[in-house]
Amino acid sequence: MTASPPLRAYMAVTAAYWAFMLSDGALRMLVLLHFNALGFSPVQLAWLFVLYEVAGILTNLAAGWLAARFGLAATLYAGLGLQIVALAALAQLDPGWTIPASVMFVMAVQGVSGVAKDLAKMSSKSAVKLLAPARAGALFQWVAVLTGSKNAVKGAGFLLGAALLALAGFQAAVWGMAGVLAVILLAVLVFLPDGLPGRMTGADTWAGWRSSDTRVNCLSLARLFLFGARDVWFVVGIPIYFQAVLSDGTAEGRREAFFLVGSFMALWIIGYGAVQAFAPRLLGGKAQSETAIARKASFWAGLLVPVPVALALAAVLADGPSPWLTSLLVGGLLVFGFVFAVNSAVHSYLILAFGAADRITRDVGFYYMANAAGRLVGTLLSGISYQVGGLPLCLATAGAMAAVSWLVARRLVDARQV
Repeated sequence: MTASPPLRAYMAVTAAYWAFMLSDGALRMLVLLHFNALGFSPVQLAWLFVLYEVAGILTNLAAGWLAARFGLAATLYAGLGLQIVALAALAQLDPGWTIPASVMFVMAVQGVSGVAKDLAKMSSKSAVKLLAPARAGALFQWVAVLTGSKNAVKGAGFLLGAALLALAGFQAAVWGMAGVLAVILLAVLVFLPDGLPGRMTGADTWAGWRSSDTRVNCLSLARLFLFGARDVWFVVGIPIYFQAVLSDGTAEGRREAFFLVGSFMALWIIGYGAVQAFAPRLLGGKAQSETAIARKASFWAGLLVPVPVALALAAVLADGPSPWLTSLLVGGLLVFGFVFAVNSAVHSYLILAFGAADRITRDVGFYYMANAAGRLVGTLLSGISYQVGGLPLCLATAGAMAAVSWLVARRLVDARQV
């Protein structure tokens, strides 16, 4: 039986998004591990990703308007194309450059990659709202599959990036990814079927970029602190701690640490994606009201708070790296990933449920602007907190941001559409 045009379009968008996120995860791990091996400090490593997140904030504000003006297919193509440009540019990095010059160059390239990522993300997530069947529960299922599978693929990208760095080296890895993504873009251009929405009405001005719906604004603020809580430890703190613990300082030891750190980060993201895909069944498995899902968003946000707080206390008691602390961190961060994944899946459904169909690209863009802002804050605090207070402060900061996200999520139940 032939799939319907909307289903074929959904499948094509999902496949393109998979390819993009595989390269995105690999690129992040390549940059982090490569420049850590060159001797960059935690704060310098954080700066490498700052423009990536700033670009995400600005792109999401513009992307909703661009998609409404030119169509979701156009913004999806633009995202894939810009990622190829970013990879090709990064391959031009000269090892002889000074650290400040290298930081500035990589920041600029990461900024282009940040624009690319958020164009692709906004296009894919908005398409789900407009393509999903009208039957009860279908929207939650479709967005859970897209989001969960995307994160599993991104996790594989973390492992791929670490493996390519160890086996092929930085430049060869970047050129290889650019070539593969170019082939994917060509295939999407040729084979993307009809069904992906084009230009929408009322898209000729920038007016109304911020949602008038209290629920969308409240959810966006909760999202900001949720992703800040993750990236405080995820971007710099934990990878650098693990690499310091696992590497003996030799070239062979560094390569082994690359694989181990990359494997853990990949496992975390893959597991996170699997939980996201399973979230609709985990939360009840049948059609539920938006209010019921909002209550569950508040409940699961509260469950997240004690995890980083407990890990921070353990890090204080350990007073430095130790085998038992490393084992506890692995287990604790996997628990964090499970609870975080359910929170993220609920948020991803609610923004599409709350968003109005006639301005969905703008509501989704505003929401992911808040997401990028959270990642930016988390990225900066990751480097600063780890350098100032080590692992305990890094994890305590994550706990504080998770607590704010929970307090904001509690307001979702009573928030009303304006």
